[in-house]
Amino acid sequence: MSLRHALLGLLSQGPASGYDLLKTFDVSLANVWPATQSQVYAELGRLASAGMVEVSAQGPRGRKEYAVTEAGRAELRHWLTQTDPGPLSRRSEMLLRVFFLGEVSPEQAHDYLRRQAELGEERIRRLAPLREMVSTMDDSLSIYGGLALEWGMRFSALQRDWALWAEKEIERLPEHRRCEQPEPETGTERT
Repeated sequence: MSLRHALLGLLSQGPASGYDLLKTFDVSLANVWPATQSQVYAELGRLASAGMVEVSAQGPRGRKEYAVTEAGRAELRHWLTQTDPGPLSRRSEMLLRVFFLGEVSPEQAHDYLRRQAELGEERIRRLAPLREMVSTMDDSLSIYGGLALEWGMRFSALQRDWALWAEKEIERLPEHRRCEQPEPETGTERT
């Protein structure tokens, strides 16, 4: 139920519309817990039904601004202090592919690992301006959000550095294990 708690956390900072919440997700939380428009609005409806948020203002074209209730604040605090987040996900499609890179040519394996390094570097470049912006703010959401942002920066750097290291490790394979894999046939001609 982390989307629920993300919304409660954002609303604990002050009332916001679904649109405002989506913009905040896109700018900050998408790096740790992405959400789509339909997910946010559906969860706001469930939170309202459960009495954890309420509509605090209505604007033109049906715009609703939501505010967290005491029940919502209590649920957020319970989630923060009384429940364990559980282990990090052990599933990684990226690493599953790495496990089987021996089935492609060394050049293809290098290309795959190089792309993983580039993806890590791209995330670092995308997060860097946000890091600069957050460093100038002193509200609690910025300070604690900055901690999560730093994790994203370091994780991305880890991915980049690991992929560059892994590329070099492929060179350690014995020559007979590095031979080109045959390209799969594209099809057979029928006569």
